[in-house]
Amino acid sequence: MQRPEAWPRPHPGEGAAAAQAGGPAPPGRAGEPAGLRLQEPSLYTVKAVFILDNDGHRLLAKYYDDTFPSLKEQMAFEKNVFNKTSRTDSEIAFFGGMTIVYKNSIDLFLYVVGSSHENELMLMSVLTCLFESLSHVLRKNVEKRWLLENMDGAFLVLDEIVDGGVILESDPQQVTQKVNFRADDGSLSEQSVAQVLQSAKEQIKWSLLK
Repeated sequence: MQRPEAWPRPHPGEGAAAAQAGGPAPPGRAGEPAGLRLQEPSLYTVKAVFILDNDGHRLLAKYYDDTFPSLKEQMAFEKNVFNKTSRTDSEIAFFGGMTIVYKNSIDLFLYVVGSSHENELMLMSVLTCLFESLSHVLRKNVEKRWLLENMDGAFLVLDEIVDGGVILESDPQQVTQKVNFRADDGSLSEQSVAQVLQSAKEQIKWSLLK
């Protein structure tokens, strides 16, 4: 990556020697604009993920920091984002100091939100994984009706992709396998509970007959 021209240039040989020795890059000048400095890497890539219907109403949403601490602020943000993006063919928007990637599917709009300096490709990988994983869970019917009928599965999908703002998985096949495993595990647990209750009923019945 080329250094911004505002940084002081090293004396001949000085920069090469520092690079070979693994030394630090030249420090910025006092009062240097923050935009010229490299952002510190962070695992917390995603600020929010939400899905709206084609009227801009929330169907599913998760926020991972306190940028919008109240439900009222979240809903206002979602409305503004929807108004800005619902009539455009683009897949990326910059709004309110944030980077937003989105996708439309029939009567749904899927959004992934990151900070203004976040890598759009990282956010897009989350969006693509979310859409393809939902497509599998909803049997290729990524639309409002099927989403509402399978909301538990949709939240499982999202939890496998992002946790606390950290991207856990971007491979939809891995996500669907984990979701299927958790769903199967849940059904087995419910079956076990039912068996325990049935056994208890039988024991009470026989104890009363004695």
